[in-house]
Amino acid sequence: MHGHRSERRAFLQGLGGLAAALCLPAGRAAEAPAPIARPIPASGERLPAIGMGSWLTFDVGDNPQAREVRRRVLQAFFDRGGALVDASPMYGSAEEVIGWALQQIGNRAALFAATKVWTVGREEGLRQMEASRRLWGVARFDLMQVHNLLDWETQLASLRAMRAEGRIRYLGVTTSHGRRHAELERILARERLDFVQFTYNLAEREAERRLLPLAAERGAAVIVNRPFRRGGLFTRVRGRALPEWAAEFDCANWAQYFLKFVVAHPAVTCVIPATSNPAHMAENMGALYGRLPDARTRQRMIEHFERL
Repeated sequence: MHGHRSERRAFLQGLGGLAAALCLPAGRAAEAPAPIARPIPASGERLPAIGMGSWLTFDVGDNPQAREVRRRVLQAFFDRGGALVDASPMYGSAEEVIGWALQQIGNRAALFAATKVWTVGREEGLRQMEASRRLWGVARFDLMQVHNLLDWETQLASLRAMRAEGRIRYLGVTTSHGRRHAELERILARERLDFVQFTYNLAEREAERRLLPLAAERGAAVIVNRPFRRGGLFTRVRGRALPEWAAEFDCANWAQYFLKFVVAHPAVTCVIPATSNPAHMAENMGALYGRLPDARTRQRMIEHFERL
């Protein structure tokens, strides 16, 4: 999806140092780089700022070769400090494949399991959420979200009851459509939510005007989806060299440029790029380490991108 194979190869050649640092013995753990983590406002719990989406990428059914590749993607995610994995019943076989992959890997303890309810009606919603829990093979979800605001009042009432009973830890609502931002804003202003999820990236910055400030004001953690605009940002920079000044915030490639731009916004808690390529996952997770651009540098990043 990303292109820029030579840039990726150059990055991956330099990844060995980071990988070695992340695998240091316990006695030398202090030498390992610390991942960028953000507090969840509702609790103060800290969450690694790069998560993993699964839309399109994990919908591979029973194909054994494709499943093995996804296992390696998930393994690379956890090996490099990831925690939040996001899915939905809307994503075909993704939840089943995630559950299978989780059974195969050895360091799933870091998992922050996040999925969604995507149906109409209370009973159907409860049935769907229980089916998702069985597919993942988890005792409970860390985060359950109402997908694309579908029947959100009914489902949110169920989520509040489930949270009170300890059956989920956090609740939220999502949209991946910019045209729904106004509706999401109204819900966020009215309801107390632990999390909200919406689209934000270098080319789609509408959320900066109202949603991101409102989420901060209302104490809601923000998950950002589609940070690469479904690969469109890479199309925009194809054949272009990364600016030299990107090294000032420890950015080695365009994937990290796009992700660090999002993560550096003070209202963002976690961003969830999706990939079906283990090497691309390793590249994405590089954005979890090092410095972040400040506000002035973020504006410079916008201006540079818009000139391309």
